[in-house]
Amino acid sequence: MEILRDLSAFWAMFHVFFLFIMLFRSRYTKKKTIILTAVVMGALMIVNGAGIVVLGFELMGKLFLITCSIPSFIFFYIFSADKKFRFLLTFCLADTSCLWVIVVTLLMDSYLGGGRYIVMFVSRLLAFPVMEYLAYRYLRKPYLELQDSVEKGWGVFAGMTLLYYILLTVMVYYPSNISNRPGDVLPCVLVLILMFFNYATIFSSIYGQLLLYRKQQSERALQEQKASLEAKLENQQRIRKMKHDMKGYTVTLSGLLAAGKTQEAMEYLEQVGMEMDTLLGQFCANPYINAVFVHYYQKFQELGAECTMDIRIGGEEQPYMELCQILSNSLENAYDALKDLEPQKRQVSVNMKYKKKNLIICVKNSCRDDLHVEKGDIPLTDKEGCDHGFGLPTIMEAAERLAGDMMCYTKDGSFILEVMIRIQAAQAKTG
Repeated sequence: MEILRDLSAFWAMFHVFFLFIMLFRSRYTKKKTIILTAVVMGALMIVNGAGIVVLGFELMGKLFLITCSIPSFIFFYIFSADKKFRFLLTFCLADTSCLWVIVVTLLMDSYLGGGRYIVMFVSRLLAFPVMEYLAYRYLRKPYLELQDSVEKGWGVFAGMTLLYYILLTVMVYYPSNISNRPGDVLPCVLVLILMFFNYATIFSSIYGQLLLYRKQQSERALQEQKASLEAKLENQQRIRKMKHDMKGYTVTLSGLLAAGKTQEAMEYLEQVGMEMDTLLGQFCANPYINAVFVHYYQKFQELGAECTMDIRIGGEEQPYMELCQILSNSLENAYDALKDLEPQKRQVSVNMKYKKKNLIICVKNSCRDDLHVEKGDIPLTDKEGCDHGFGLPTIMEAAERLAGDMMCYTKDGSFILEVMIRIQAAQAKTG
């Protein structure tokens, strides 16, 4: 009946890789990942299978860490889009979950099946697909979403899973197979139970972080909608003021024309037109993006800041949701930075223009003398409270959704934020 033991070992090895692939994010194309994974992991399975036949099941169990776990770790790390602790957690999570099933079915076979491997084979045949279904149904989507949204806090969970993997491996296979050490079965069972509850705690904590992230995202979206509505209300107030002032403009213009001062009347009319544009807050033709500019232009004016806006986009269709996110967060950061400066140092400029196949956004504002940010770094917020520190990550996420990128740095006493968006990707998003 040893054939059942060997088949169950191959079945378990296959599902370790399968479970990992469900939670793994490759930096290469799906096709390339599948082909290379099948080749490399297939070769590893063949080597380990030959080792079981030649060296025996118990010895290969002791060598499994060297012959399979470490090579597969190196291979997947090269291919992974996630590095460091996020990758380590994913790898150890898949390994320890499958190892948990392996140990439980091994103990079941020893005490319920008389060590004839029938119970082991049947239970593994059923247990692994059930575990993968539950992982796909309840874990995969929030887990992948969490990897996108949370940058910190992975080290503790990764360390726990790594220690559990080492602990289970040592307890089950050293100095001999656990089925040959009846005195160690109870501690092993207690470790398995403890591992189950600890993993439940980890998943609950991860899910709690995800819910918190979603709430923060929702709150930011509501704040952006509020800012847009306030900008529209301010715009309506400006229009009413402009209608009131038009009577005075008309009287002055009529007087100039009646006196035959045509040139003066033309110059006065041009000045009136410029003032009307300012009152209306017409920075660009897109009403959603323009509302953001109007709102923050007014805030900068109230702050007494020197504000320059060079917006060179027209009324063409734009992915305004992402662009409003980028502009709102960048201008809010600029506003917060200027508030802490002396009035005479408050300067901000916004440039938005097309360059070849890209849309370039550049926000430049004065900053503290002690602030130093290298290109490629994202500075951490020094504000207190849990409602801060999301501006730059949100801008990065919005830019990446449009196949773009973000870069910020300090230069000559100014903080500079540059965002590049691919025009074709942006058009596809709106289409």
